Amino acid sequence: MPSKTLDQYLQENLQDLKNRGLYNVIDPLDSANGPIIEISGRELINLSSNNYLGLATDERLKEVAIEAVQEYGVGAGAVRTINGTLNLHVKLEEKLAEFKNTEAAIAFQSGFNCNMGAISAVMDKNDAILSDELNHASIIDGCRLSRAKIIRFNHSDMDDLRAKAKEAKESGQYKKIMVITDGVFSMDGDIAKLPEIVEIAKEYDLITYVDDAHGSGVLGKGAGTVKHFGLSDQVDFQMGTLSKAIGVLGGYVAGKKDLIDWLKVRARPFLFSTALSPADTAACLKAVSILMNSTELQDKLWENGRYLKKSLKDLGFDIGQSETPITPCIIGDEVKTQEFSKRLNEEGVYAKSIVFPTVPRGTGRVRNMPTAAHTKEMLDRVISIYEKVGKEMGVI
Repeated sequence: MPSKTLDQYLQENLQDLKNRGLYNVIDPLDSANGPIIEISGRELINLSSNNYLGLATDERLKEVAIEAVQEYGVGAGAVRTINGTLNLHVKLEEKLAEFKNTEAAIAFQSGFNCNMGAISAVMDKNDAILSDELNHASIIDGCRLSRAKIIRFNHSDMDDLRAKAKEAKESGQYKKIMVITDGVFSMDGDIAKLPEIVEIAKEYDLITYVDDAHGSGVLGKGAGTVKHFGLSDQVDFQMGTLSKAIGVLGGYVAGKKDLIDWLKVRARPFLFSTALSPADTAACLKAVSILMNSTELQDKLWENGRYLKKSLKDLGFDIGQSETPITPCIIGDEVKTQEFSKRLNEEGVYAKSIVFPTVPRGTGRVRNMPTAAHTKEMLDRVISIYEKVGKEMGVI
């Protein structure tokens, strides 16, 4: 018989989330996740995907994925360390290292797995981690799993980071100290101050870790935030995802060969979870190759991002301090934010509301993700709908 205690707990807390505007409804897609999506028989302009470059539906990736299934099957069949490593995995890791300008790279099943596995493979209870207060949930969980002392510093506040690095170093109680940050912060679209972080790291002998999930494929001619700042040889861990700009699935860490060798024997998701599928691996390999040979998709992404941001700002929306195509429209109140997103949906725009705990309370926003696949006509329609709903709800 099911537990009455569990039933009561779930019912009370689910209702509480709904009352406070914090309950998220999942909308299954009846189509591919492109610039136009279909949900329940309705076509909507899609501004909620992380498919920055439109590669998730690219014919070139589809072709190599199908070929890989024909040759290797649908699954790798084992973990990497037994006999799940295909020559495709090796080729992908070699290509990623070349892409990120590092000695080596290791591929994981997801970006979340990267942070869970890589941080805890190097840091332990005798260490400390300096973590930006707005770092992604996977970084937070990876830090917790390591059992290291977590020292949060104010978002992109270099004075606070320097002071806390100095205090941690001079305390003498930690064997290793790491500083960890997102390269691009996904909710606000701002870029980490990597040059300053690297200087502080040099001063206090800190291990540097950059989660570039939202920077790879977007900044640095596609190679990411670290290359954008010319710091490829000065950051210890470059973590990236294969499921956003790359358009497929998975994640990776790039760095020195010794670091990658260590992760291959100590990162638990690598050791205990079946390897990336052949189709995903082949498609990732193709996507990275495309990015290394052309900036056409990045150029279009940035063109669309600049156009949407300027248009929404001119209408009077609060788009925060974004420095990338990520375009938040900050509403504030959680219930009003969800209602705003609902009205956009009714008018033909799919742009999900983002509320606590993903962002701090009182900073609810609709997060817009223009991609390289959107046309100007699509964006003009979005802008017209935003104006209508914004005036209707008193947001502008």
